[in-house]
Amino acid sequence: MRIALFEPDIAGNVGTILRLSACFGIAVDIIEPCGFPFSDRALKRSGMDYAAFAEVRRHADWAAFRAATPGRLMLLSPHGATALCDAGFASGDVLLLGSESLGAPPFVHEAAAKSVRIPLLADRRSLNVAVAAGIALHEALRQCGELPR
Repeated sequence: MRIALFEPDIAGNVGTILRLSACFGIAVDIIEPCGFPFSDRALKRSGMDYAAFAEVRRHADWAAFRAATPGRLMLLSPHGATALCDAGFASGDVLLLGSESLGAPPFVHEAAAKSVRIPLLADRRSLNVAVAAGIALHEALRQCGELPR
């Protein structure tokens, strides 16, 4: 299983997701361009010492990501058709998150095998991308029987 971030905007969220990935042993794909200067310093500030344990692959763009990354794309979206608990995750899935400001463009939605939402109260818009990544990753690992013990 992997987490992929499509053109992330906020270094702090990426750092938090790197920490998440380090704690669960999950690789992260960064699909550029980023909305911030991608540097070890910026990421270490938010990922702290955990960033050193994260496996990160950077991709110049969407085409490079798709060429290098096998697996079923499970797009997390506030407008997803499938509720998180009903998604039916598999070990080789890629949990894909759009940018904080723009989400994912139509071509990313079209490439996804499923568009998955984390159910929220009706009058709530969305979660922070790093919080959503953590919730979705935990549920995906749980469904696959791959949570650390």
